[in-house]
Parts: sequence; C-alpha cells; structure tokens
Amino acid sequence: MITINKYTDIKPLGDRVLVKIKTAEEKMDGGILVPTAQTKPQGGEVVATGEGKIVGKSKIGTQIVYSKYTGTEVEFNGSKHLILKDDDIVGILESDDAKELKPLNDRVLIKVIAVGPGPLDEEGNRKPLSLASGSIVMYSNYAGNEFKGKDGYDYIALRVSDVMAVLS
Repeated sequence: MITINKYTDIKPLGDRVLVKIKTAEEKMDGGILVPTAQTKPQGGEVVATGEGKIVGKSKIGTQIVYSKYTGTEVEFNGSKHLILKDDDIVGILESDDAKELKPLNDRVLIKVIAVGPGPLDEEGNRKPLSLASGSIVMYSNYAGNEFKGKDGYDYIALRVSDVMAVLS
C-alpha cells in the first residue's frame, strides 16, 4: 500500500476512479461488502473520477462494488483508498442488499436477477447480451464476486464471458 501524507488531493487520470474503501466496521447490513469466500473488501464510495469514460453513474458519492484483486491501494487523509479503472467496477449499489446490485457493462448478477446493459461495440453502441433475467446458467470456476444477500441467498456478479452455458 502506498501512503500519501504530504499531498492534499488525488486526481485520477483517464478512466480511473478513486474509491474510499469500506472497512469491515462500515459493512452494510446485507453483507454486500464482506464477500462470503474471502475477507478482502470489494466495495466503497467514489470520491474522485478521471476525465476519461466513466461507466454507469460512477460519480462522486456513488456506492460501488469492484473486482476482487484490482487497482492500487493508497492511504490518504487517514483512510484506505483504491485507484482503479472504471472497467473494474462490477456494479452500482443503491441499497444495502446484494440482490439490488446494478451490474455494469457485460456483467450479470447470478441467480440471474439483473443483467447489465451490455458491452460497447466499435461505434459506441450497446450490444445486447445473450442472457435474460431468470436464466439458469453454468459459469467458470473462480469467476466473479460473491456476496450474501439480506434474504440469505448467495449471489455472484460476473462477466457474461464467464458464463459457459444456459441451462433449460
């Protein structure tokens, strides 16, 4: 972890985002920020954005969930932060329940409850995803981010490319 003491501001560049990491004491009631499979935090609050493309509504104050092992950790103003690329943002969390996660780009929330808007093509248009809400799928081992919802179910947010098959 990099400690930044003598500076008063961090301005991410390009498509990077500065996120204040939620600590275990700050976890939400639904358990969304403490994954079931391990203890590394996966969520926080956007505190600064670069001037590049920003997915979803990743503006200051937005609560997000990010990929497990992404970005660079920095200690700044007495708190742990993470500088990461906007593509490493898994989804936006508008409540404290895992099943309310709004996946971004080509990610899905398994128990497939919600599907992201799809990846961009060369012209910047969204390509539709091959999954629909309610699909039963088989996905790659070790893929995605695991969460426990308030309803007691386990959820996984992952990329569509990690889905190997749709079962029926």
